[in-house]
Amino acid sequence: MSVKKVLFAFLLLSSLVSFGQARTAEIGFITDNDLYTSSKNDMYYTNGLELFYRYLSKNDNQKINKKITEFRVGQYLYNPRFINEAAVTINDRPFAGYLFAEAGRSFFYQNESVLKTDFQLGYVGPNAFGKELQESFHKIIGYKKVYGWENQIHNALALQAHAVFSKKMFTSKQHDFVDFHWVSEANLGTVLTGASTGFLARFGFKKLRAVYDSNLYDAAVSATPQSQVREFYFYANPSFNYQIYDATIQGSLFNDTSPVTFDLKPFRFNAEAGLKYRHDNLNLAYIFMYRGKELKKEGNTGYFYGSIRVSYLLK
Repeated sequence: MSVKKVLFAFLLLSSLVSFGQARTAEIGFITDNDLYTSSKNDMYYTNGLELFYRYLSKNDNQKINKKITEFRVGQYLYNPRFINEAAVTINDRPFAGYLFAEAGRSFFYQNESVLKTDFQLGYVGPNAFGKELQESFHKIIGYKKVYGWENQIHNALALQAHAVFSKKMFTSKQHDFVDFHWVSEANLGTVLTGASTGFLARFGFKKLRAVYDSNLYDAAVSATPQSQVREFYFYANPSFNYQIYDATIQGSLFNDTSPVTFDLKPFRFNAEAGLKYRHDNLNLAYIFMYRGKELKKEGNTGYFYGSIRVSYLLK
């Protein structure tokens, strides 16, 4: 056999192995920052970082296309609008950090409905190391010094349950490049308690994949070998939120020792819109997030930030 034939056979075999394997696990990260939308928009939810690992779970239910188990760790940081020295006593939101570990399970049904559940354990307050991270990061990159963390929310144990349910709409009509979903979400715990509901629309630049095989709700992992997988779409998700409790604004449920707290503005309008992309094993997303005014304080407003998400599928 000639060298060319051997080389061709090797490349063909490599391609089949590479592109024909099941990808049953995924690892990735999410980074949120208001600077991803504007260098002048630096306030309220100022930074977030999450690392996650998810994998395909055993499934014996014929109504469910796949079950996915996920583990995640994350940290969120919150600031008032102004963090200069002259504004230490002028706050329109408390300083707060939230550090957590999470375990969750997602159910993707054959009718393209989705149920995602998770539980978190962690801390709000100094034990979340928000002050240390933000001050060190600003120093490393030569950004302005942060003042005011001495007024942060005091330590509060975080025990959280969270659920999201999505149902595909207009299922009697098949559209390859557009679909619509009704989405509801609920939080219950010592950090956040509230609920929201709204609609999600997806507009494909390529033919849309079924929700149970799409990265829309993080369902890219699969036991079935896949090759030449492409996703690229824009989506928009406006929603209405009713918030009952938020420890990063009101302080702990069990004490009132935090130096700066505020009453919530319970009814809010939220929205997100973004682009999601998949090329075989690589998933990418950029999302613009808007959050309505959260608390009762003159000068406090709604705000926005950007979210960048990157993940890779594993064997």
